[in-house]
Amino acid sequence: MNTTTNFTRRHLLQRAGGGFGMLALSAMLERNSNAASGLNPFAPKLPMMGGKAKSIIWIFANGGPSQVDTWDYKPELQKRDGKPLDGFDPKTGFFPGSVGPLMASPFAWKQHGQSGTWASDLFPMTAKHVDKMCFIHSCWTQSNNHSPALFMMNTGATRMGYPCVGSWVTYGLGSESDSLPSFVVMSDPLNRGLPKGSAANWGAGFLPSVYQGTWLKPKGAPIDNLAVPASLTPQRQRAQLDLLARLNHNALVESPIESELSARIQSFELAYRMQTAAPEAFDIKDEPEHIQKLYGIDQKHCTHFASQCLTARRMVERGVRFIQIYSGGMENQQSWDGHNDIAGNHRGFASESDQPVAALLSDLEQRGLLDQTLVIWGGEFGRLPISQKADKPGRDHNPHAFTVWMAGGGVKGGYHHGESDELGFKAVVDKVSVHDLHATILAAAGLDHDRLSFMFQGLNQKLTGVENPRVVSKVFA
Repeated sequence: MNTTTNFTRRHLLQRAGGGFGMLALSAMLERNSNAASGLNPFAPKLPMMGGKAKSIIWIFANGGPSQVDTWDYKPELQKRDGKPLDGFDPKTGFFPGSVGPLMASPFAWKQHGQSGTWASDLFPMTAKHVDKMCFIHSCWTQSNNHSPALFMMNTGATRMGYPCVGSWVTYGLGSESDSLPSFVVMSDPLNRGLPKGSAANWGAGFLPSVYQGTWLKPKGAPIDNLAVPASLTPQRQRAQLDLLARLNHNALVESPIESELSARIQSFELAYRMQTAAPEAFDIKDEPEHIQKLYGIDQKHCTHFASQCLTARRMVERGVRFIQIYSGGMENQQSWDGHNDIAGNHRGFASESDQPVAALLSDLEQRGLLDQTLVIWGGEFGRLPISQKADKPGRDHNPHAFTVWMAGGGVKGGYHHGESDELGFKAVVDKVSVHDLHATILAAAGLDHDRLSFMFQGLNQKLTGVENPRVVSKVFA
């Protein structure tokens, strides 16, 4: 007689009888009730609190754009060009052997809009929208190395395995589209590569995998296998999906706390609906010619980024909750990582993104979508105000100060929050940590960072960790 028995976690808890066993079982079943019943994990959910942003578009300037060359004007830095930075330890630089003196911004600066916002000449078109934009000049982070800093900015932790902001938002709010992914990611052209850390930057971590970002390929069909084989009729495909659903449902009855199985069922159904909806949503050729020109589709130097920004607007219109667009790829000079030739590096990436980003803000506004869409621009850290010695001088990494701007979604246009010091080296007034920034983004979407949690390894895990972050409430109108 075979005495071996295969126990599931549910069987073990049931055999534990009353007391702790039944309490634990009840808690686990309650937390996984949506998965166990096969309910749509993307069903729209009510916000936890007031928040205007129904969608979020995050333009990620990958590589670490220089705050003192973009949006944080420092006249004192211009005056002290070529002088040493007092108190700076060269050993703290990422490349300590190439530390140079203070370096003035190589770009021209002027004020824009009724707010009088200073901007460098990198962004002549986006600068026309400064009265819609809210600037946070006092951001700081915990790492000066790209991969952990990228993970920190995307997931709130400097290591892999944690859910990203997009996953948390879609977990908390669901999606208003039943035929498109709730969270999509677009990256730089393939010859530049993905950002360091690749897909872990838009992973779901310990959340159900259904909440991970859907990466849209920058060339060819955005998503593989959308086209239905000619041999597969709609009736046969529907029958196959129904059979899979029945088999998976039977497995769920046996293991009701298996959330990944429920996610798999939903992914099959979503893929089926996407075969019709996605090709239309991604086809920007349907846009009027004047809209394509507004974004710069006809301009060779920015065609790819223009297409992505226009696609982002189309995603918002169709109920997609979170869209992330990466400007810049893997290697230094293939991203905003201006160790060498900061002038040429930043000029190139700004020219690719300036017109498309400005057009996105204009287009969202003229369609009445900007108030309900939060647009974010920023990178994983900033750059030092000193030069990095090279054939053409660049700037090294700086985790102590960087600028992020936001527009729409209920933020206060033309507002500047916090300050870095007179040289742009360190955040000194109203400092904003990455967790503070995440708490603020969640608040814009109507999510309470302290209540948005997921039980994992016996802990209520949160995007904002346990460091008591604050919402930067002053940025909201």
